[in-house]
Amino acid sequence: MTESFNGQADTPFARLSKHAWRIRRFALRMGEVQGQGYVGQALGWADVLAVAYCHAMNIRSAEPEWEGRDRFLLSHGHYAIALYAALLEAGVLPEEELETYGSDDSRLPMSGMATYTPGMEISGGSLGQGLAIAVGQALGLRMKGSDAYVYNSMSDGELDEGAVWEAAMSASHHKLSNLINLVDINRQQADGPSHDILQFEPLVDKWEAFGWHVQRVDGNDLQAVIDAFDQARTLPDDKPRVILFDTLMGKGVPFLETRDKNHFIRVEANEWQQAINDLDGIYAPRSQQ
Repeated sequence: MTESFNGQADTPFARLSKHAWRIRRFALRMGEVQGQGYVGQALGWADVLAVAYCHAMNIRSAEPEWEGRDRFLLSHGHYAIALYAALLEAGVLPEEELETYGSDDSRLPMSGMATYTPGMEISGGSLGQGLAIAVGQALGLRMKGSDAYVYNSMSDGELDEGAVWEAAMSASHHKLSNLINLVDINRQQADGPSHDILQFEPLVDKWEAFGWHVQRVDGNDLQAVIDAFDQARTLPDDKPRVILFDTLMGKGVPFLETRDKNHFIRVEANEWQQAINDLDGIYAPRSQQ
């Protein structure tokens, strides 16, 4: 095997590391187009998206509405920049479209909208709705005899919403083992730290009490993320699955990681290139440094 990424041999892990780096890079480039955006979330969630789109999910990049596909629902619609980056990396969207992010008539609006973007399953934005939709989709797929999975991507701020827990109870009641819920625990909301807005711990105990199979891992530890996805897809029981990912907003760009508030990032024009340089210094293939 030859060295291909940051000194690592050309292995599946190295390839996923490269996908995660490129997803972060795409998000920063889109942020630069508008000079602002939910870039902190994209950087923190990139490892999860890389594993989802480049390892776990069964999709066809040239046929995003293929009936046999696994579904990925973006409940937290403001993470659209992160999902666009993953769709770019997965080949669903062309890279040149990146430059249109957030512009008039773009297929990449700042909040996720299913009518605009190939591969965007639902229009998110009103938080707390995605899991209920995922329950309906998972139940419908099972009734069709499909072996496809439904992934719901959501933020810890959505745990404040009662509809989330109604959906969680419904998923358990219907024994939806084809439903995998992904929760980004970055501990930040628009109004401040999540625990100051509404305390949601102990999350493992709560999800278990609702009848789910629960894993909690470091969402920026790529191997832990891979293992969690693999386990969620291969469990023999008939419970819905939830993976709780502890993440760091701004991951990979030190001056963004340490900001007190990075829920919505605005930086100076010259700082976007600094962010990319910092990211590349940590993650880029040696041949590209």
